Amino acid sequence: MNILDDIKLEYKIGGIANRVIYWNVAIFLISLVFYHFKELRFVFPNWISLTTNPKEVLFFPWTLITYAFLHSGFWHLFFNMLVLNFSSRLFLTFFTQKQFFGLYILSAIFAGLAFIFVFYFMNIQTNIVGASAAVMAILVAATTYQPLMVIRLFVIGNVKLWHLTAVIILLDTMQVLAENSGGHISHLAGAAFGIIYIRLLQNGTDLSNIVTNTINFFTNLATPSKKSVFKKVHVNPKKPAVKRESKVVIKDKSQQQIDEILDKISQSGYESLSPQEKEFLFKAGK
Repeated sequence: MNILDDIKLEYKIGGIANRVIYWNVAIFLISLVFYHFKELRFVFPNWISLTTNPKEVLFFPWTLITYAFLHSGFWHLFFNMLVLNFSSRLFLTFFTQKQFFGLYILSAIFAGLAFIFVFYFMNIQTNIVGASAAVMAILVAATTYQPLMVIRLFVIGNVKLWHLTAVIILLDTMQVLAENSGGHISHLAGAAFGIIYIRLLQNGTDLSNIVTNTINFFTNLATPSKKSVFKKVHVNPKKPAVKRESKVVIKDKSQQQIDEILDKISQSGYESLSPQEKEFLFKAGK
């Protein structure tokens, strides 16, 4: 297997958090077409970045989501994805893949609306991009649910999760009136949504269902309904039962091998697999 096959396989089995990271990286590479080499910065149009002009947002409503997959530079992307990888591992310890994706999307929308609201009444016209607000929501959500979890940080050592999150929120609060105030406002809004999401979830309301139901709705609209057509079915009454059983046995053995490999990944990581196991899992993924 080559590196490309490894990436494809990791994308298939890595879960929604890995896929969101892949999407962010892929969109960043595509968005290089908007890089202004004379000004040495990205110049994103208003139909993909989020603007403080409510009329343009109404005209391009998808920008409340697309801005959360765009980044203004390599380091902006790198640090966001670094924190997202860390936060997603914490969040997915307690919650599902569906809840992770729902929180990512809904927190981006909430933070985007907060950004528009504040800057519109401050009469400031500007744009914003970045996954920071959604990343902050995931980190704060995990912290809200399990604040006393002990994590180990490089150099610092063991700290409680809420200590780390509190420091990050404090730094954002202190920089609201400094450079990139719009970004810090959206960060804090994302953090607030993370708390709201967990509190509602603990009371029995899972907001991630909004995203799931919306996706299902548009998927059903895009999928043409198939009319039932009468077909004459020929049945072979003399089909040997032995062959049927042998197919089931083979399928069970393959599934058992897949389960063993996935257990090995969960315990020791993908890199612990042998080349033969990677090859088998890649073929099974097809």
